[in-house]
Amino acid sequence: MRAVQVVGFGRPVAVVDRPEPKVEAPQDVVVRIAGAGICRTDLHIVEGGLEAAFNQRLPLTLGHENAGWVEAVGTGVPHLAVGDPVIVHPAVTCGFCDACRRGADMHCATWRFPGVDGWPGGYAELMLTSARALVKLAPGTSPAPLAPFADAGLTAMHAVRRLTPFAGTGTTVVCLGSGGVGQIAVQLLKILTPARVVVVEPDEARAQTAYELGADEVVTLPAEAAADAVLDLTAGHGAQAVLDLVGEGGVPEQALRMLAKGAVYSIVGYGGGVHIEHLDMINRELTIVGNQIGTHAELGELMALAAAGRVTLGTETFPLEAAAEAMAAVAAGQVGGRAVLVPE
Repeated sequence: MRAVQVVGFGRPVAVVDRPEPKVEAPQDVVVRIAGAGICRTDLHIVEGGLEAAFNQRLPLTLGHENAGWVEAVGTGVPHLAVGDPVIVHPAVTCGFCDACRRGADMHCATWRFPGVDGWPGGYAELMLTSARALVKLAPGTSPAPLAPFADAGLTAMHAVRRLTPFAGTGTTVVCLGSGGVGQIAVQLLKILTPARVVVVEPDEARAQTAYELGADEVVTLPAEAAADAVLDLTAGHGAQAVLDLVGEGGVPEQALRMLAKGAVYSIVGYGGGVHIEHLDMINRELTIVGNQIGTHAELGELMALAAAGRVTLGTETFPLEAAAEAMAAVAAGQVGGRAVLVPE
């Protein structure tokens, strides 16, 4: 089968021929990929930025935003049948550790992260995963457009759920960035909270999309320069929550400046950092929250919202063979929503 692999850090990905995955364990499921979303994490992987964090060895088949159809199932998977449309949770988990028992899939003691940690991901025609990772979609669902919800959507759902205690009536939530994750986050903030939603997005097209998706205000400035504008919008008090989808450059420092007393700085984007002044943290009683992917239950809830048409995301499709070109377009900011690789 065809697969897209990282064959050298700092080099373009390559389309290679790989053996088809086979069912071996009772809970195994092989998914025929309909679409695989391109995440900025994939770009970081290609650059070598996650080599140490995940002990990566090359070659590595990318792809952790996946959806498709069941191709084959193990003997312990009675609830799925060949041809069922599914979306794939990014984590392969044990089901028995304390974290799994609590439903915190991403904290599993022995989890695997296909497409990131060496387990082959979904930039391929077929992918091996676990039945625990799959959310069954309604019959007749087209899986490809939903692929980015497996991470971009799931991360947004998890992050928004965790900041809702700070986003009550009369509050302001700032979303830094309006790419794929930000577009979903804006919709979820309007569904799950009564807060005023302010989006910081310098790109005119993405700013317009943010308005169309329900943002109450859009600040068309780079996130590095938006703190004063946010303070002006909040009469100098600041926002009760800032959801940082950028996380690099001078953005974290400006995000902290935007916070009101008792507020939360919710981090999704990464690559940068900020110096924390303990006295400031104490005086303003701030909270900092890091967000990974969400839970299996959150992915199921998100799919219900998507099926009802309450959460949408614009996608641009590329053939599997054009993975390098598609990733370059994402890196250059030329894709407004989410890029999706489609095997043909």
